[in-house]
Amino acid sequence: MNSKMLIDHLRTVPDWPIKGVNFRDITTLLKDPKCLKEINDEMYELYCDKGITKIAGIESRGFIMASALAIRIGAGVVLCRKPGKLPCPTVQQSYAKEYGIDTIEIHKDAITPDDVVLLHDDLLATGGTMQAAYKLVKKFHPKKIYCNFIIELMSEGLNGREKFDNEVEITSLLKL
Repeated sequence: MNSKMLIDHLRTVPDWPIKGVNFRDITTLLKDPKCLKEINDEMYELYCDKGITKIAGIESRGFIMASALAIRIGAGVVLCRKPGKLPCPTVQQSYAKEYGIDTIEIHKDAITPDDVVLLHDDLLATGGTMQAAYKLVKKFHPKKIYCNFIIELMSEGLNGREKFDNEVEITSLLKL
């Protein structure tokens, strides 16, 4: 899609969180009602006819558009969180990060085999978090899983999309 309006409103923060990283800050998109509407409209067009019953938002920026789209298409929202943030029994998935191991979890009763699940996060870079979320959701044996991002970084060496098998459909609104 690569909307000029979204690209023009996207803020890049150099050297954050560490030197050499250009952080793509979506808060400038979220605070602008026209950008927010465009993101929601584009996501709706991508997924309105896929039979999605649950949208799993990945902590924490993924919660925002997961909730907005879920209301629009009539789906439930599942929170994919860091350990200790959910109050009931959970299922976990650990994954390697640049500086160690991290874990994400969702409630044990969040997804059923009858569900069609859309996983959503703001950004695809190396793909580690979304791959872990994908593996986590697969443990519930849903009918189908889709993955979506607002931004996909295409920089050399990131290759986030390559971490997924061919059975998952991955979409992104902006490829930078």
